[in-house]
Amino acid sequence: MSDDEPTERPSLEAVTEWDGGITWFAHPEEDAMRGSQALATESGVWVVDPLDADGLDDRLSDLGEVAGVVVIHDRHTRDAEAIAARHDVAVHVPDWMDLAREKLDDDPEPLEATLPGTNYEIHRLIDTDEWEEAVLVDEAGGTLVVMETLGTLPGFCEGDNDIGVHPALDETPESLADYHPERILVGHGESIYEDGATKLAAAIDAD
Repeated sequence: MSDDEPTERPSLEAVTEWDGGITWFAHPEEDAMRGSQALATESGVWVVDPLDADGLDDRLSDLGEVAGVVVIHDRHTRDAEAIAARHDVAVHVPDWMDLAREKLDDDPEPLEATLPGTNYEIHRLIDTDEWEEAVLVDEAGGTLVVMETLGTLPGFCEGDNDIGVHPALDETPESLADYHPERILVGHGESIYEDGATKLAAAIDAD
């Protein structure tokens, strides 16, 4: 599900508020249901793997001042640079994610263990020649951000499960079993806002 092709800027309509940020769909009608996230933290708002839309800046300002834009999956460079430029902030990428860096026009700021000034830790999930993905984990806040490996579309989910593993993956990354979140923010489909640990465990068991 590559989505680093440029798209026209739509009107922002499909937005979900949750305790700690917002999730939005710039193109809610598309089959891939590409979701984007904004995390409201003490250091400001961090925008994750974003797709742009008219009205987005107003929704971000309701959360606070934008501190940065972060890309955590190599095929989700999306509209990161355009949004960062409007807010006069940098695009940030985990320091080991070479594929994502190559897809950006300018050199991003490297990230190491955390999003600066936040409780979000950065962990390596997949690191191959074809797929680079990090996850963001706020253990105290109960939030796990997994923008590609997990999704809630029918193609991801087994049986009656609410969330599942990307169909292109032969194996579930073992490290996902280490997390016990209340909410799971994903990049394809509606995010999970409650009982995330139980639903994640079911997804891992089903794979």
